[in-house]
Amino acid sequence: MTPEELQEILDLGEDQELEFKSATGGFPKSSWETVSAFANTEGGTIFLGVVEQSLGFTIEGVRNPHSILKTFWDNHNNPQKLSHPVCRETDVSILTLSGKILVSIHIPRVVRQQRPVYINGNPLKGTFKRNYEGDYRCIEAEVKLMLRDAGDNALDGQILEGFTLDDLDSESLTAYRNRFVSRSPEHPFLAQDNREFLESLGGWRRDRSSELKGVTLAGLLMFGKERSLLDALPNYHLDYQEQLSNDPDVRWTYRLTLDGKWAPNLFNFYYRIYPRLVEDIEVPFALDETATRKEETHVHDALREALVNTLVHADHQTTRAITIIKRVDQFVFVNPGRLRIPRDQLYRGGMSDARNPNLLKMFQMLGLSEKAGSGFPKVLRAWREQSWLMPLVSEDLVLEGTMVGLPLVSMISEDVKQELKAVVGCSYSSLDELGRLILLLARGFNKIRNADIQPYCQQHPRDIGDRLKQFVGSGWLQKEGHGRGTQYRWPTLEEREYSSEHTSGSSEHTSGSSEHTSGSSEHTSGSSEHTSGSSEHTSGSSEHLRHSLQADLLQVAAPVRETKKISKTLVESTILKLCEQKWLTLRELAELLKRKPDTLRNHYITPMLKDERLQARMPNNPTHPRQAYRRGKTKNKT
Repeated sequence: MTPEELQEILDLGEDQELEFKSATGGFPKSSWETVSAFANTEGGTIFLGVVEQSLGFTIEGVRNPHSILKTFWDNHNNPQKLSHPVCRETDVSILTLSGKILVSIHIPRVVRQQRPVYINGNPLKGTFKRNYEGDYRCIEAEVKLMLRDAGDNALDGQILEGFTLDDLDSESLTAYRNRFVSRSPEHPFLAQDNREFLESLGGWRRDRSSELKGVTLAGLLMFGKERSLLDALPNYHLDYQEQLSNDPDVRWTYRLTLDGKWAPNLFNFYYRIYPRLVEDIEVPFALDETATRKEETHVHDALREALVNTLVHADHQTTRAITIIKRVDQFVFVNPGRLRIPRDQLYRGGMSDARNPNLLKMFQMLGLSEKAGSGFPKVLRAWREQSWLMPLVSEDLVLEGTMVGLPLVSMISEDVKQELKAVVGCSYSSLDELGRLILLLARGFNKIRNADIQPYCQQHPRDIGDRLKQFVGSGWLQKEGHGRGTQYRWPTLEEREYSSEHTSGSSEHTSGSSEHTSGSSEHTSGSSEHTSGSSEHTSGSSEHLRHSLQADLLQVAAPVRETKKISKTLVESTILKLCEQKWLTLRELAELLKRKPDTLRNHYITPMLKDERLQARMPNNPTHPRQAYRRGKTKNKT
């Protein structure tokens, strides 16, 4: 990494994969927790000699970088300190920034077979992971999950002692065989009895070394009865929801879960919900190679692939449920268990690491899943063909889960254009490709991070960060969190309505502000409280106000507006009257009352907010650029 690249990272300040530490006393001991956390999560880089503070970064430098690195390597290669080495020599470097020497240590994400990476010889107390707040110690369940996922044996190949063919739902197995014969009527598996048939699929197995034999976890998951499934997996849970109502009090319009009315195995779950997932998808007229009408599209293929992937890549031994949600504007697929390959590799395709290969085989035998590594590119193809917002895959690093969002939002539809225009106004036509992409992603997924945008474009993360900050300043996005936890949110309807009320036409007035400036001198000779020339107070807003404020507001403000010296009580009562029926910004109040914004904020607005005579439109974000005020519920004290 070059000093220039580091400076860009410091300027951006939003990355959970970076850690900055002071090294004035040598190699910091807390860095080993970060080494473990980075290795077990997404990887990252530790910078020694830089201190992260609330308002930015301080570059302290290190005095003896070679001594620090010797300490690092001595402990890195000591199994009593670190369970196994994770870095190569090329992962460590010494660089100079602003005349100070820094040490950079890159910690790669380890493959699942190496997890957990732990410190001090104790996996239960020395295993760490990374979230947006920093490093945290894993609980025992998380450690066991990593240990279980590290093995090369198929998780679903486990033989379940005490379980027999009687624990399988005969109707489910018969239905599977019927579908199998329809697809491959000459297949030799069809001549086998049920036990042999299950053995061929991986649903029954004999361990040659121990002579243990019986139903496998895959067999039970695919064909099991409800009671048998819960006996083997007490936390087993499937949840399909249709959230198709606009009423916020209606949580779902249809739901399928474990209720004792059906055998809730994966085979039945698939065939009960897949038709519901695709029932609203339009099928254009098209013929296949035999001149028969095609009854499915690539979107059908994509939803089938997403559903099967969710079922076969889940870690069914956790406490988390498999959850499938159908919304008006999006499909959501959630499974317990993190990705077993890097996310960028998933998007590229060509690689697969199935958590439950026997389950995958069972679905593939029915033609319901593609060959290894080609499934997700099919999803991307279908969404690209429809010009829909591209699917987003994300991992819950704390709960060890994976979420796939498939938005039904067109990147080019007139409805989307109109919604974007409602937020950005006349600036829509001047948005470039990156700007529109950011707004589309925020609209489609509600909350996004800088890292979520990067797979969709070629721009540098710093350029993306600059654009995000610009959109926050314009009121087009809402910022939440700070530092590595920063997210950008699509504005709520209330925020959008407020923005459209107060920003329309602002750009046209800003450019012509100089022609209005000369008139301000006649007002500046009075009290320090009495001016129209504040730095916060642009002539653009003045012009807009003259065209938009009702005459009665000007009349209410007249006693204060036309008097230089006046009592505090009268100013407060006038503010309350002005804010009786309408949200007003600080600038608008300053214009109406001809007072400095700083004076109004410090001497009137802030005290009146504290005693609830006023209420803020964005109470959780006092410095929001579109903040406004209205009369509160507390009676006027004046």
